[in-house]
Amino acid sequence: MSPHQAWLDEVRPNPYVDQLLGGFTWLRFHGALEREYREAQFAQTEGLLRITLVVGTILWLLFAVLDHLLISSYERWWMTGVRLIVLAVLLRCGWLLWKGQSRQQLEWMSLATIAALGIGAAVVVAIAHRSDHNFPYEGLLLISMAGYFLAGLRLRQALVVSLLGVLSYGLGEYWVNYPLPRLINNLLFLLSGSVVGAVGCYLLEYKSRENFLNTRLMELLADRDGLTSLHNRRSFNRQMVALWGQGQRDGVPLSLLIADVDHFKAYNDAYGHHAGDHALQAVARLVEERARRPLDMAVRLGGEEFAVLLYGSDQAVALQLAEGLREELERLGIEHRGSTSSTVLTLSVGVATLQPAEGLPLTQLYEQADRALYLAKANGRNQIAY
Repeated sequence: MSPHQAWLDEVRPNPYVDQLLGGFTWLRFHGALEREYREAQFAQTEGLLRITLVVGTILWLLFAVLDHLLISSYERWWMTGVRLIVLAVLLRCGWLLWKGQSRQQLEWMSLATIAALGIGAAVVVAIAHRSDHNFPYEGLLLISMAGYFLAGLRLRQALVVSLLGVLSYGLGEYWVNYPLPRLINNLLFLLSGSVVGAVGCYLLEYKSRENFLNTRLMELLADRDGLTSLHNRRSFNRQMVALWGQGQRDGVPLSLLIADVDHFKAYNDAYGHHAGDHALQAVARLVEERARRPLDMAVRLGGEEFAVLLYGSDQAVALQLAEGLREELERLGIEHRGSTSSTVLTLSVGVATLQPAEGLPLTQLYEQADRALYLAKANGRNQIAY
């Protein structure tokens, strides 16, 4: 096992780690992770899509002018008609971007726009070749490259619109009886360009997905305790501020449980730090079970100190959860011969409940819970206080 894989195994279970270890050769993640990636990718490429659309529209209009300079026969008016139809699609996509539509709508519109550009350009070239076989067709390759690299399309989407453009070109040239040797040569050129674009797009999307997983993992680890996988103090402080403000708006109380493992230094001295780590992980699992609702939070504050932040729970509920936590650890029966208050590993828990209000400092909730914890310890430990 490589050091990289061994490190990843240490932070499992975790969806980002599981995906990194499982791989994504076919450029697709499992379950909800794929949707999360697409949302993140769209947020990153939305600005690029706007720029691409503006540049693409300007180039499309310039090529329309070029049509009239290179083609003097009546075909140029048919070419102008096709240009106008595609221009309407470009403007429609721009309108959706301006209005801020959902990711799915804009994703489909981007796909339709690149496809319209490819098909439209192929039709324009075919019409032009009815009167001038030397009319440039290389603009099709530019549209293909835009699909691969500038329009925010994933590889599968870009490959489809690129091949659709090449197919449209081939059918259009066949329709106007374009010389077969030149048609074959041009098709090989366009297909070769598409292959190069597809390989580059694959590598870019692969790295994009890998960076997404690594970034999400780093963000997660920055807010988590390495030993227990509970939220750390940094994450706890941020959530406290957020829930305090939300509690004021919703008119609901916040409760805080601060728990301390009794005589934990003596436990480490008696059984060793490795056993101490296992004991902390056992406590963490019990603490985590008390924070199952979306806005609740289970925290390792540091050392042998844990916390549970409860949103919308009154004092009676908080006391019940605290007593349940204390009892469950005691029932585990983890031997602790260094304790002076019990023969097994136990917890002391301080509980506080406050209704967030204007002018009331949020630090008061923590201070009250901390004082209650001190009281539980002073009264003999292995108990709750409020």
